[in-house]
Amino acid sequence: MDVMGRSTERPVKGSKNPHPGEETAAVGSDFLQLDIGEAPPGGRTAWLAERLRSAIADGRLPVGARLPASRVLADELRVTRGVVTEAYRRLAESGQIAGRGRRGTVVVAAPAAPDHRDGGAAEAGPALFGSAPGEGVVDVLRALPCRIDLSPGVPDLAAFPRTAWLRAERAVLAGLTPADFGYGDPRGALALRRAVVGWLARNRGIRTDPDEVVVVAGVAQGLGLLGRLLRRDGIRRIAVEDPGSLGARQQLEYGGHTIVPVPVDEGGLDVGALRACGARAVLLTPAHQFPTGVVLDGERRRELLSWAAEGGVVIEDDYDAEHRYDRPPVPALRSLLPEGVCYAGSVSKLLAPALRVGWLLVPSGRRDALVTAKRYADLGNGILTQLVLAHLMESGELERHLRHVRQRHRRRRDVMLRAIGTQLPGARVHGAAAGLHLTVTFDDVRGGLLDTDVAAAALARGVKVHPLSWHRISPGPPGLVLGYAASAAHEIDEGIAVIGEALRSGG
Repeated sequence: MDVMGRSTERPVKGSKNPHPGEETAAVGSDFLQLDIGEAPPGGRTAWLAERLRSAIADGRLPVGARLPASRVLADELRVTRGVVTEAYRRLAESGQIAGRGRRGTVVVAAPAAPDHRDGGAAEAGPALFGSAPGEGVVDVLRALPCRIDLSPGVPDLAAFPRTAWLRAERAVLAGLTPADFGYGDPRGALALRRAVVGWLARNRGIRTDPDEVVVVAGVAQGLGLLGRLLRRDGIRRIAVEDPGSLGARQQLEYGGHTIVPVPVDEGGLDVGALRACGARAVLLTPAHQFPTGVVLDGERRRELLSWAAEGGVVIEDDYDAEHRYDRPPVPALRSLLPEGVCYAGSVSKLLAPALRVGWLLVPSGRRDALVTAKRYADLGNGILTQLVLAHLMESGELERHLRHVRQRHRRRRDVMLRAIGTQLPGARVHGAAAGLHLTVTFDDVRGGLLDTDVAAAALARGVKVHPLSWHRISPGPPGLVLGYAASAAHEIDEGIAVIGEALRSGG
Protein backbone atom coordinates (compact mmCIF):
# COMPACT_ATOMS: atom_id res chain seq x y z
CA MET A 1 0.00 0.00 0.00
CA ASP A 2 1.08 3.57 -0.42
CA VAL A 3 0.64 6.12 2.35
CA MET A 4 -2.87 6.85 1.13
CA GLY A 5 -3.89 3.29 1.99
CA ARG A 6 -3.85 1.85 -1.54
CA SER A 7 -2.55 -1.70 -1.70
CA THR A 8 0.04 -1.72 -4.49
CA GLU A 9 3.04 -3.72 -3.25
CA ARG A 10 3.83 -7.39 -3.36
CA PRO A 11 4.81 -9.03 -0.09
CA VAL A 12 8.48 -8.81 0.81
CA LYS A 13 10.28 -11.91 -0.35
CA GLY A 14 10.14 -14.59 2.31
CA SER A 15 7.11 -13.24 4.16
CA LYS A 16 4.33 -15.64 5.05
CA ASN A 17 0.71 -15.49 6.10
CA PRO A 18 -0.25 -17.67 9.09
CA HIS A 19 -3.25 -19.92 8.49
CA PRO A 20 -6.28 -18.83 10.53
CA GLY A 21 -6.40 -22.02 12.52
CA GLU A 22 -2.67 -22.36 13.09
CA GLU A 23 -1.52 -22.13 16.70
CA THR A 24 1.78 -20.37 17.34
CA ALA A 25 3.66 -19.36 20.45
CA ALA A 26 3.90 -15.79 19.19
CA VAL A 27 2.24 -14.02 16.31
CA GLY A 28 4.88 -12.44 14.16
CA SER A 29 6.30 -11.75 10.72
CA ASP A 30 9.36 -12.68 8.73
CA PHE A 31 9.57 -8.98 7.86
CA LEU A 32 12.11 -7.57 10.37
CA GLN A 33 11.26 -10.54 12.65
CA LEU A 34 8.44 -8.50 14.15
CA ASP A 35 6.75 -10.10 17.15
CA ILE A 36 3.48 -8.41 18.06
CA GLY A 37 3.69 -9.98 21.48
CA GLU A 38 6.35 -7.42 22.36
CA ALA A 39 3.89 -4.55 21.89
CA PRO A 40 2.46 -3.05 25.11
CA PRO A 41 -1.31 -3.23 25.61
CA GLY A 42 -2.98 -0.42 23.71
CA GLY A 43 0.32 0.64 22.13
CA ARG A 44 0.61 -1.50 19.02
CA THR A 45 0.69 1.41 16.57
CA ALA A 46 3.42 3.28 18.44
CA TRP A 47 5.39 0.04 18.86
CA LEU A 48 5.22 -0.79 15.16
CA ALA A 49 6.12 2.76 14.11
CA GLU A 50 9.15 2.72 16.41
CA ARG A 51 10.31 -0.69 15.14
CA LEU A 52 10.12 0.56 11.56
CA ARG A 53 11.85 3.83 12.45
CA SER A 54 14.66 1.92 14.18
CA ALA A 55 15.09 -0.36 11.16
CA ILE A 56 15.39 2.67 8.88
CA ALA A 57 17.90 4.30 11.21
CA ASP A 58 20.19 1.29 11.55
CA GLY A 59 20.13 0.40 7.86
CA ARG A 60 17.99 -2.73 7.87
CA LEU A 61 15.55 -0.71 5.78
CA PRO A 62 17.80 1.44 3.60
CA VAL A 63 16.62 4.40 1.54
CA GLY A 64 14.76 2.96 -1.46
CA ALA A 65 13.55 -0.16 0.38
CA ARG A 66 9.90 -1.09 -0.19
CA LEU A 67 7.58 -1.81 2.74
CA PRO A 68 5.03 -4.63 2.70
CA ALA A 69 1.48 -3.80 1.74
CA SER A 70 -0.48 -2.79 4.84
CA ARG A 71 -2.93 -5.68 4.39
CA VAL A 72 -0.09 -8.20 4.08
CA LEU A 73 1.71 -6.99 7.19
CA ALA A 74 -1.52 -6.77 9.16
CA ASP A 75 -2.34 -10.39 8.26
CA GLU A 76 1.10 -11.56 9.31
CA LEU A 77 0.95 -9.77 12.65
CA ARG A 78 -2.73 -10.67 13.22
CA VAL A 79 -3.65 -7.02 13.82
CA THR A 80 -6.19 -4.78 12.19
CA ARG A 81 -5.07 -3.07 9.04
CA GLY A 82 -5.61 0.29 10.78
CA VAL A 83 -2.67 -0.40 13.11
CA VAL A 84 -0.32 -0.74 10.15
CA THR A 85 -1.73 2.15 8.10
CA GLU A 86 -1.48 4.48 11.11
CA ALA A 87 2.13 3.43 11.76
CA TYR A 88 2.92 4.06 8.09
CA ARG A 89 1.18 7.43 8.26
CA ARG A 90 3.32 8.51 11.21
CA LEU A 91 6.52 7.69 9.36
CA ALA A 92 5.23 9.47 6.27
CA GLU A 93 4.47 12.60 8.31
CA SER A 94 7.99 12.62 9.73
CA GLY A 95 9.43 12.25 6.23
CA GLN A 96 10.94 8.74 6.46
CA ILE A 97 8.62 6.97 3.99
CA ALA A 98 6.48 8.07 1.07
CA GLY A 99 4.01 6.62 -1.40
CA ARG A 100 5.47 6.06 -4.86
CA GLY A 101 2.41 4.98 -6.86
CA ARG A 102 2.84 1.54 -8.38
CA ARG A 103 6.12 1.10 -6.53
CA GLY A 104 4.20 1.23 -3.25
CA THR A 105 5.53 2.72 -0.04
CA VAL A 106 9.29 3.18 0.09
CA VAL A 107 11.89 4.54 2.50
CA VAL A 108 12.97 8.04 1.43
CA ALA A 109 15.04 9.33 4.39
CA ALA A 110 16.88 7.89 7.38
CA PRO A 111 16.88 9.47 10.87
CA ALA A 112 19.73 9.11 13.31
CA ALA A 113 20.17 5.63 14.77
CA PRO A 114 18.07 5.34 17.95
CA ASP A 115 20.71 3.39 19.87
CA HIS A 116 23.00 6.44 19.93
CA ARG A 117 20.77 9.47 19.99
CA ASP A 118 19.78 9.85 23.64
CA GLY A 119 23.20 8.92 25.00
CA GLY A 120 25.02 11.49 22.90
CA ALA A 121 22.42 14.12 23.71
CA ALA A 122 22.73 13.44 27.43
CA GLU A 123 26.47 14.01 27.27
CA ALA A 124 26.19 17.14 25.12
CA GLY A 125 23.41 18.86 27.07
CA PRO A 126 25.36 20.24 30.06
CA ALA A 127 28.16 21.60 27.86
CA LEU A 128 25.77 23.04 25.28
CA PHE A 129 23.38 24.76 27.69
CA GLY A 130 25.70 25.31 30.64
CA SER A 131 26.97 28.75 29.61
CA ALA A 132 26.13 31.71 27.40
CA PRO A 133 25.51 30.56 23.80
CA GLY A 134 28.76 30.61 21.86
CA GLU A 135 29.43 31.02 18.17
CA GLY A 136 27.75 28.30 16.10
CA VAL A 137 25.81 26.88 19.05
CA VAL A 138 22.61 26.57 16.99
CA ASP A 139 24.49 24.54 14.37
CA VAL A 140 25.92 22.29 17.09
CA LEU A 141 22.44 21.64 18.47
CA ARG A 142 21.07 21.07 14.99
CA ALA A 143 23.69 18.40 14.30
CA LEU A 144 23.01 16.43 17.49
CA PRO A 145 20.92 13.28 16.96
CA CYS A 146 17.67 13.13 18.88
CA ARG A 147 14.35 11.36 19.05
CA ILE A 148 12.07 14.38 18.66
CA ASP A 149 13.17 17.76 17.27
CA LEU A 150 11.10 20.75 18.42
CA SER A 151 13.69 23.32 17.36
CA PRO A 152 12.18 26.46 15.83
CA GLY A 153 12.70 27.75 12.31
CA VAL A 154 12.11 24.59 10.27
CA PRO A 155 9.06 24.07 8.00
CA ASP A 156 7.40 20.74 7.23
CA LEU A 157 10.24 19.32 5.14
CA ALA A 158 8.29 16.11 4.48
CA ALA A 159 5.80 18.26 2.54
CA PHE A 160 8.40 19.53 0.08
CA PRO A 161 6.64 19.45 -3.34
CA ARG A 162 8.94 16.89 -4.96
CA THR A 163 6.61 16.10 -7.86
CA ALA A 164 6.01 19.75 -8.73
CA TRP A 165 9.73 20.51 -8.38
CA LEU A 166 10.73 17.66 -10.71
CA ARG A 167 8.09 18.67 -13.23
CA ALA A 168 9.33 22.27 -13.17
CA GLU A 169 12.96 21.14 -13.40
CA ARG A 170 12.23 19.07 -16.51
CA ALA A 171 10.41 21.98 -18.12
CA VAL A 172 13.28 24.35 -17.33
CA LEU A 173 15.98 21.98 -18.60
CA ALA A 174 14.10 21.38 -21.82
CA GLY A 175 14.22 25.08 -22.61
CA LEU A 176 17.84 25.87 -21.69
CA THR A 177 20.53 26.52 -24.27
CA PRO A 178 24.24 25.73 -23.67
CA ALA A 179 24.88 29.42 -23.09
CA ASP A 180 22.46 29.40 -20.14
CA PHE A 181 24.92 27.23 -18.19
CA GLY A 182 27.59 29.95 -18.17
CA TYR A 183 28.14 32.70 -15.61
CA GLY A 184 25.02 34.74 -15.05
CA ASP A 185 24.01 38.12 -13.70
CA PRO A 186 25.22 38.48 -10.07
CA ARG A 187 21.84 40.04 -9.29
CA GLY A 188 20.22 36.69 -10.11
CA ALA A 189 18.34 35.19 -13.04
CA LEU A 190 15.97 37.70 -14.61
CA ALA A 191 13.19 35.08 -14.64
CA LEU A 192 13.40 34.70 -10.86
CA ARG A 193 13.66 38.43 -10.23
CA ARG A 194 10.49 38.91 -12.28
CA ALA A 195 8.76 36.11 -10.40
CA VAL A 196 9.80 37.60 -7.04
CA VAL A 197 8.32 40.94 -8.09
CA GLY A 198 4.97 39.24 -8.72
CA TRP A 199 5.18 37.20 -5.52
CA LEU A 200 5.89 40.26 -3.37
CA ALA A 201 3.11 42.25 -5.01
CA ARG A 202 0.55 39.49 -4.42
CA ASN A 203 1.61 38.42 -0.95
CA ARG A 204 3.41 41.34 0.73
CA GLY A 205 1.97 44.46 -0.89
CA ILE A 206 5.38 45.52 -2.25
CA ARG A 207 5.55 47.18 -5.65
CA THR A 208 9.02 46.92 -7.13
CA ASP A 209 10.92 46.24 -10.36
CA PRO A 210 13.15 43.29 -11.36
CA ASP A 211 16.14 45.65 -11.53
CA GLU A 212 15.67 46.37 -7.80
CA VAL A 213 15.81 42.70 -6.74
CA VAL A 214 19.09 40.99 -5.82
CA VAL A 215 18.94 37.22 -5.36
CA VAL A 216 21.03 35.98 -2.41
CA ALA A 217 21.82 32.68 -0.69
CA GLY A 218 19.21 33.13 2.02
CA VAL A 219 18.65 35.92 4.54
CA ALA A 220 21.90 34.98 6.30
CA GLN A 221 23.97 36.00 3.28
CA GLY A 222 21.75 39.03 2.84
CA LEU A 223 22.60 40.24 6.34
CA GLY A 224 26.29 39.70 5.69
CA LEU A 225 26.14 41.77 2.49
CA LEU A 226 24.14 44.54 4.13
CA GLY A 227 26.63 44.58 6.98
CA ARG A 228 29.42 45.35 4.50
CA LEU A 229 27.45 48.25 3.06
CA LEU A 230 26.75 49.70 6.49
CA ARG A 231 30.41 49.47 7.54
CA ARG A 232 31.35 51.25 4.31
CA ASP A 233 29.01 54.05 5.39
CA GLY A 234 30.54 54.19 8.86
CA ILE A 235 27.69 52.40 10.64
CA ARG A 236 29.08 49.86 13.11
CA ARG A 237 26.35 49.82 15.78
CA ILE A 238 23.15 48.00 14.83
CA ALA A 239 20.10 47.81 17.07
CA VAL A 240 18.32 44.45 17.34
CA GLU A 241 15.14 43.23 18.98
CA ASP A 242 15.50 41.85 22.51
CA PRO A 243 14.50 39.07 22.62
CA GLY A 244 15.45 38.41 19.02
CA SER A 245 17.10 35.84 16.79
CA LEU A 246 20.41 34.56 18.20
CA GLY A 247 21.50 33.50 14.72
CA ALA A 248 20.88 36.92 13.18
CA ARG A 249 22.63 38.61 16.09
CA GLN A 250 25.70 36.40 15.70
CA GLN A 251 25.71 36.99 11.93
CA LEU A 252 26.03 40.74 12.50
CA GLU A 253 28.60 40.31 15.25
CA TYR A 254 30.71 38.13 12.96
CA GLY A 255 30.66 40.98 10.46
CA GLY A 256 32.26 43.29 13.03
CA HIS A 257 29.19 45.15 14.27
CA THR A 258 28.36 46.10 17.82
CA ILE A 259 24.87 44.91 18.79
CA VAL A 260 22.57 47.25 20.71
CA PRO A 261 19.52 45.56 22.33
CA VAL A 262 16.12 47.28 22.08
CA PRO A 263 13.25 45.82 24.12
CA VAL A 264 10.20 44.17 22.56
CA ASP A 265 6.78 44.22 24.22
CA GLU A 266 3.20 43.49 23.17
CA GLY A 267 3.39 46.23 20.52
CA GLY A 268 6.67 45.05 19.04
CA LEU A 269 9.96 46.94 19.00
CA ASP A 270 10.06 49.92 21.39
CA VAL A 271 10.82 52.72 18.92
CA GLY A 272 11.31 55.26 21.73
CA ALA A 273 14.10 53.07 23.10
CA LEU A 274 15.52 52.76 19.58
CA ARG A 275 15.78 56.52 19.31
CA ALA A 276 17.36 56.76 22.74
CA CYS A 277 20.04 54.12 22.03
CA GLY A 278 21.61 56.20 19.27
CA ALA A 279 22.08 53.37 16.76
CA ARG A 280 21.73 54.44 13.11
CA ALA A 281 20.45 51.05 11.87
CA VAL A 282 18.03 48.46 13.21
CA LEU A 283 17.25 44.85 12.28
CA LEU A 284 13.72 43.69 13.09
CA THR A 285 11.04 41.13 12.20
CA PRO A 286 7.88 43.30 12.15
CA ALA A 287 5.38 40.92 10.54
CA HIS A 288 5.97 38.07 13.01
CA GLN A 289 8.59 38.90 15.61
CA PHE A 290 11.03 36.15 16.46
CA PRO A 291 10.67 34.64 19.00
CA THR A 292 7.66 36.30 20.67
CA GLY A 293 5.38 36.28 17.61
CA VAL A 294 4.05 39.81 18.18
CA VAL A 295 3.24 42.08 15.24
CA LEU A 296 4.63 45.61 15.16
CA ASP A 297 1.50 47.67 15.84
CA GLY A 298 0.29 50.63 13.83
CA GLU A 299 1.60 53.36 16.10
CA ARG A 300 5.04 51.77 16.34
CA ARG A 301 5.15 51.33 12.55
CA ARG A 302 4.48 55.04 12.04
CA GLU A 303 7.15 55.95 14.61
CA LEU A 304 9.67 53.62 12.99
CA LEU A 305 9.05 54.92 9.49
CA SER A 306 9.43 58.47 10.79
CA TRP A 307 12.78 57.47 12.31
CA ALA A 308 13.80 55.96 8.95
CA ALA A 309 12.74 59.09 7.06
CA GLU A 310 15.10 61.06 9.31
CA GLY A 311 18.05 58.96 8.14
CA GLY A 312 17.80 55.71 10.09
CA VAL A 313 18.36 52.42 8.26
CA VAL A 314 15.64 49.78 8.72
CA ILE A 315 16.53 46.16 7.86
CA GLU A 316 13.25 44.26 7.55
CA ASP A 317 13.58 40.49 7.90
CA ASP A 318 10.16 39.38 6.67
CA TYR A 319 10.33 36.28 8.85
CA ASP A 320 7.38 33.83 8.62
CA ALA A 321 5.21 36.51 7.02
CA GLU A 322 3.27 34.01 4.86
CA HIS A 323 2.42 31.63 7.72
CA ARG A 324 -0.53 33.41 9.33
CA TYR A 325 -3.49 31.46 10.70
CA ASP A 326 -5.73 33.69 12.80
CA ARG A 327 -5.43 37.06 11.03
CA PRO A 328 -4.41 38.36 7.61
CA PRO A 329 -0.74 39.34 7.21
CA VAL A 330 0.19 42.97 7.75
CA PRO A 331 1.81 44.80 4.80
CA ALA A 332 5.59 44.83 4.70
CA LEU A 333 7.31 47.98 5.92
CA ARG A 334 9.03 48.14 2.54
CA SER A 335 5.64 48.68 0.89
CA LEU A 336 5.22 51.91 2.88
CA LEU A 337 8.70 53.46 2.58
CA PRO A 338 10.76 51.92 -0.25
CA GLU A 339 13.65 54.39 0.11
CA GLY A 340 13.96 53.85 3.86
CA VAL A 341 13.83 50.07 4.21
CA CYS A 342 16.21 47.27 3.26
CA TYR A 343 13.96 44.24 2.78
CA ALA A 344 15.03 40.58 3.09
CA GLY A 345 12.94 37.50 2.29
CA SER A 346 13.54 33.86 1.36
CA VAL A 347 11.94 30.47 0.69
CA SER A 348 13.65 28.80 3.67
CA LYS A 349 10.48 28.71 5.77
CA LEU A 350 8.18 28.17 2.79
CA LEU A 351 9.98 25.35 0.94
CA ALA A 352 13.27 24.31 2.56
CA PRO A 353 16.37 26.00 4.01
CA ALA A 354 18.57 23.71 1.89
CA LEU A 355 17.62 25.62 -1.29
CA ARG A 356 19.55 28.69 -0.04
CA VAL A 357 17.52 31.18 -2.07
CA GLY A 358 16.40 34.58 -0.87
CA TRP A 359 16.18 38.16 -2.08
CA LEU A 360 17.11 41.67 -1.04
CA LEU A 361 15.59 45.02 -1.90
CA VAL A 362 17.56 48.09 -0.83
CA PRO A 363 17.15 51.85 -1.32
CA SER A 364 18.40 53.04 -4.70
CA GLY A 365 21.50 54.73 -3.25
CA ARG A 366 22.84 51.39 -1.98
CA ARG A 367 21.83 49.15 -4.90
CA ASP A 368 25.02 49.33 -6.97
CA ALA A 369 27.16 48.69 -3.92
CA LEU A 370 25.01 45.66 -3.03
CA VAL A 371 25.40 44.16 -6.52
CA THR A 372 29.17 44.68 -6.30
CA ALA A 373 29.29 42.98 -2.88
CA LYS A 374 27.27 40.04 -4.23
CA ARG A 375 29.53 39.72 -7.28
CA TYR A 376 32.65 39.49 -5.14
CA ALA A 377 30.96 37.13 -2.67
CA ASP A 378 30.12 34.32 -5.12
CA LEU A 379 29.38 35.65 -8.64
CA GLY A 380 25.71 34.87 -8.10
CA ASN A 381 23.46 31.99 -7.03
CA GLY A 382 23.19 28.71 -8.94
CA ILE A 383 21.05 29.24 -12.03
CA LEU A 384 19.05 26.01 -12.18
CA THR A 385 17.49 26.34 -8.72
CA GLN A 386 16.57 29.95 -9.50
CA LEU A 387 14.81 29.01 -12.73
CA VAL A 388 12.91 26.13 -11.16
CA LEU A 389 11.73 28.38 -8.33
CA ALA A 390 10.67 31.02 -10.86
CA HIS A 391 8.64 28.37 -12.68
CA LEU A 392 6.88 27.36 -9.43
CA MET A 393 6.10 30.99 -8.62
CA GLU A 394 4.79 31.87 -12.06
CA SER A 395 2.72 28.69 -12.45
CA GLY A 396 0.91 29.11 -9.13
CA GLU A 397 2.45 25.93 -7.69
CA LEU A 398 4.18 27.82 -4.89
CA GLU A 399 0.93 29.39 -3.72
CA ARG A 400 -0.78 26.00 -3.84
CA HIS A 401 2.05 24.61 -1.74
CA LEU A 402 1.67 27.49 0.72
CA ARG A 403 -2.04 26.78 1.16
CA HIS A 404 -1.29 23.09 1.68
CA VAL A 405 1.44 23.53 4.31
CA ARG A 406 -0.45 26.32 6.06
CA GLN A 407 -3.22 23.81 6.82
CA ARG A 408 -0.70 21.19 8.03
CA HIS A 409 1.16 23.72 10.16
CA ARG A 410 -2.04 25.00 11.71
CA ARG A 411 -3.13 21.49 12.70
CA ARG A 412 0.23 20.86 14.32
CA ARG A 413 0.10 24.19 16.10
CA ASP A 414 -3.28 23.20 17.54
CA VAL A 415 -1.84 19.87 18.71
CA MET A 416 0.98 21.71 20.47
CA LEU A 417 -1.40 24.18 22.10
CA ARG A 418 -3.49 21.33 23.50
CA ALA A 419 -0.38 19.49 24.71
CA ILE A 420 0.96 22.60 26.43
CA GLY A 421 -2.40 23.13 28.14
CA THR A 422 -2.30 19.57 29.46
CA GLN A 423 1.39 19.05 30.22
CA LEU A 424 2.64 22.55 31.07
CA PRO A 425 0.00 24.13 33.32
CA GLY A 426 0.83 27.71 34.14
CA ALA A 427 2.90 28.25 31.01
CA ARG A 428 2.06 31.36 29.02
CA VAL A 429 1.93 30.91 25.25
CA HIS A 430 3.12 33.60 22.83
CA GLY A 431 2.87 33.86 19.05
CA ALA A 432 0.06 31.41 18.31
CA ALA A 433 -1.42 33.51 15.49
CA ALA A 434 1.31 32.76 12.98
CA GLY A 435 4.63 31.15 12.18
CA LEU A 436 6.23 27.77 12.71
CA HIS A 437 6.85 27.92 16.47
CA LEU A 438 5.38 28.85 19.82
CA THR A 439 7.16 30.53 22.69
CA VAL A 440 6.20 29.64 26.26
CA THR A 441 7.27 31.52 29.36
CA PHE A 442 7.08 30.45 32.99
CA ASP A 443 6.36 32.82 35.86
CA ASP A 444 7.27 30.22 38.45
CA VAL A 445 9.75 27.44 37.71
CA ARG A 446 10.31 24.83 40.37
CA GLY A 447 13.41 25.48 42.46
CA GLY A 448 14.47 28.47 40.38
CA LEU A 449 15.19 26.20 37.42
CA LEU A 450 16.73 27.99 34.44
CA ASP A 451 15.30 27.49 30.97
CA THR A 452 18.72 26.16 29.91
CA ASP A 453 18.36 23.48 32.62
CA VAL A 454 14.99 22.48 31.17
CA ALA A 455 16.41 22.40 27.64
CA ALA A 456 19.35 20.25 28.79
CA ALA A 457 17.03 17.86 30.64
CA ALA A 458 14.78 17.57 27.58
CA LEU A 459 17.78 16.91 25.35
CA ALA A 460 18.97 14.18 27.70
CA ARG A 461 15.56 12.57 27.14
CA GLY A 462 15.93 12.88 23.36
CA VAL A 463 13.95 16.10 22.72
CA LYS A 464 15.47 19.27 21.24
CA VAL A 465 14.18 22.74 22.13
CA HIS A 466 15.64 26.25 22.31
CA PRO A 467 15.82 27.99 25.71
CA LEU A 468 14.36 31.48 25.39
CA SER A 469 17.42 32.91 27.17
CA TRP A 470 19.53 32.01 24.11
CA HIS A 471 17.61 34.69 22.23
CA ARG A 472 17.79 37.31 24.97
CA ILE A 473 20.48 39.88 25.64
CA SER A 474 18.92 41.43 28.74
CA PRO A 475 17.49 39.27 31.57
CA GLY A 476 13.87 38.16 31.33
CA PRO A 477 11.43 35.43 32.32
CA PRO A 478 12.58 31.87 31.56
CA GLY A 479 10.94 30.15 28.64
CA LEU A 480 11.27 27.82 25.69
CA VAL A 481 10.96 28.31 21.91
CA LEU A 482 9.18 25.27 20.45
CA GLY A 483 8.93 24.47 16.74
CA TYR A 484 5.95 22.41 15.59
CA ALA A 485 5.94 22.53 11.79
CA ALA A 486 8.43 19.70 11.17
CA SER A 487 7.04 17.19 13.69
CA ALA A 488 4.14 14.76 13.46
CA ALA A 489 1.28 15.12 15.93
CA HIS A 490 2.32 12.17 18.09
CA GLU A 491 5.89 13.52 18.27
CA ILE A 492 4.60 16.91 19.43
CA ASP A 493 2.48 15.25 22.14
CA GLU A 494 5.38 13.13 23.34
CA GLY A 495 7.88 15.98 23.18
CA ILE A 496 5.74 18.31 25.29
CA ALA A 497 5.14 15.48 27.77
CA VAL A 498 8.93 15.08 28.10
CA ILE A 499 9.30 18.81 28.77
CA GLY A 500 6.58 18.59 31.42
CA GLU A 501 8.42 15.71 33.07
CA ALA A 502 11.66 17.72 33.03
CA LEU A 503 9.93 20.67 34.68
CA ARG A 504 8.24 18.56 37.35
CA SER A 505 11.42 16.69 38.21
CA GLY A 506 13.49 19.85 38.47
CA GLY A 507 15.62 18.88 35.49
